[in-house]
Amino acid sequence: MRRFYRLLVVVLFTLLLVACETKTVYHHFEPTQINGWERNDTLKFSVPAVYHAGYYKEKITLRISNDYPFMGLTLIINQTVFPGKRHISDTLNCRVIDRDGNIRGRGIGLYEYDYPLTRIKLNAGDSLQISIRHNMKREILPGIADIGVKLSR
Repeated sequence: MRRFYRLLVVVLFTLLLVACETKTVYHHFEPTQINGWERNDTLKFSVPAVYHAGYYKEKITLRISNDYPFMGLTLIINQTVFPGKRHISDTLNCRVIDRDGNIRGRGIGLYEYDYPLTRIKLNAGDSLQISIRHNMKREILPGIADIGVKLSR
């Protein structure tokens, strides 16, 4: 029995170390309208001040259902770094279905996709305001459930 408890402690300690390995600073999703994401419907994310200066990786995460009618999605992403009010604008072209018609995301029914955005240098105390909108020809896009932003060291 004593051996079992030792093994349990070792396993829990290992899991704790592995769980602390991730350096995710911010990860948040914003839902879109249930009847479709309108072009003028901008999603906003407020990343709180970071504690450590350095380079951070940004990713955009999409959750899309089978109702989405296109092979790709174009996003316009505007960022403002505070307190310096530095502006960064990006266009992200997201391929959700490959040329053979295969879904590139993970999941069943609601597929999740991760797209690297940029590597951004932040100083200690800097925060981010991020706004995301789509730039597709169709005014209202069905099938997009959530858009997420992930910031990690």
